[in-house]
Amino acid sequence: MAPSSLPQLSSSALRSILEKDKLNGTNFTNWYRNLRIVLKQEKRDHVLDNPLPDEPVENATTAVQNAYRRTKDESTEISCLMLAHMEPDLQQQFEKVEAYDMIESLKSMFQAHAKTERYQVSQALLSCKLKDGDPLSPHVIKMVGYVQSLDRLGYPISEEFVTDIILNSLGQFISNYHMHGMDKKLTELHGMLKQAEADLKKGASQVLKVPNKPKFKKSSCTKKKKTKSGGNAPDPTPSSSSGTKSTPSAGSTCFYCKVDGH
Repeated sequence: MAPSSLPQLSSSALRSILEKDKLNGTNFTNWYRNLRIVLKQEKRDHVLDNPLPDEPVENATTAVQNAYRRTKDESTEISCLMLAHMEPDLQQQFEKVEAYDMIESLKSMFQAHAKTERYQVSQALLSCKLKDGDPLSPHVIKMVGYVQSLDRLGYPISEEFVTDIILNSLGQFISNYHMHGMDKKLTELHGMLKQAEADLKKGASQVLKVPNKPKFKKSSCTKKKKTKSGGNAPDPTPSSSSGTKSTPSAGSTCFYCKVDGH
């Protein structure tokens, strides 16, 4: 089989994601996800799912004892990896705990807390409403902070949905909003809203409004011609309501029957 042409990501390079976001008690969901990514790449994520077996009895075969030793060494190495990417106060609590027992204890400590925090942050985000007279910029910054907190807890929200939530929170501030051309990032949306707020203070009646379609001038040929005396020239087209037909001019010949004056 030919070797893969795809570049291989080294284990040390991938482990750097744990270094950037050490476990501190408030980021367990992200930290645990990154840990499993690292161990999956190293093909050792099973250590987190299976408890360390009991130590073999003294008269166990050499193969059984060697297998246990390899499993214990692997568990110890993963435990050290986890401890190395924790804050010191957590390291002290789990210094002598094996990998499986450590992760189960961390789950019981932080997952229930993370769910409660997620609910509280979501509730705060969805209940945000801009009050009359309040400045807009702090309101948007507060909502973006809630969105970032949910992302930290492992529950990211798409920018499109965040935009909808923010716009919905503005109430009467927006009087005419059109989706056409409004696929903006949060920073761009924030800037547009700040400009809209400034325009509103200047007396503008509409904000975030798509410009009206241009009005086209009527063709000059539709205007009635005027006589030299200033009056309107008579319409050369005979009126259907007059009931009279125009008579052919003298000497004219019918195109079909070739008879003069017909």
